[in-house]
Amino acid sequence: MSQPVLPDHFGADLPAWVAEEVAAFAPPLTERANRITLTNVLAERNFREGSGGPFAALVYDLAEERLVSAGVNLVLSSNLSSAHAEVTALSLAQTALASWDLSAGEIELDVNWRPCAMCYGATIWAGVRVLAIAGSGDEITEYTGFNEGPMRDDWAEQMHQRGIEVLDDQAKPEAIEVFRRYRASDPLVYNPARG
Repeated sequence: MSQPVLPDHFGADLPAWVAEEVAAFAPPLTERANRITLTNVLAERNFREGSGGPFAALVYDLAEERLVSAGVNLVLSSNLSSAHAEVTALSLAQTALASWDLSAGEIELDVNWRPCAMCYGATIWAGVRVLAIAGSGDEITEYTGFNEGPMRDDWAEQMHQRGIEVLDDQAKPEAIEVFRRYRASDPLVYNPARG
């Protein structure tokens, strides 16, 4: 019997419209509020384009005042359950900076909602200094139907203890509106099938 050929690589491609949307965004990204607004814009377009869920993230270098990477949820387009917006943005930043460790710089991760259980870990392990989120809370499950995993109640304090500043409620009403429109679109909610 012959040996099976095992896969030896995997990956996901960021849709071209992400770079176009970032380039067309007029407000200066030096302002955190504008970066959070951009995550909501990208999150809405992402689900409408069919790439994945209504989630987007930006990696921003605070010291150099420049956008390092942008990511959106690519679960549907890549068939990879780990291709969440935060993982995508962090991976692209690590590629651009040629380092798995982002802690050498003043790196901020801007996201349109609190990270899920997986992205919580990815944020900690990447070396992010600041996590700015549009909002947090159970609204994510209510409006999207996604299971965000077993998050600790003290998740923000745990990040703080690891040297990560958490800035919550940066644009919660706007993020919730994106989630409401997502739910109204009758989407495929890609929680894994059980039983």
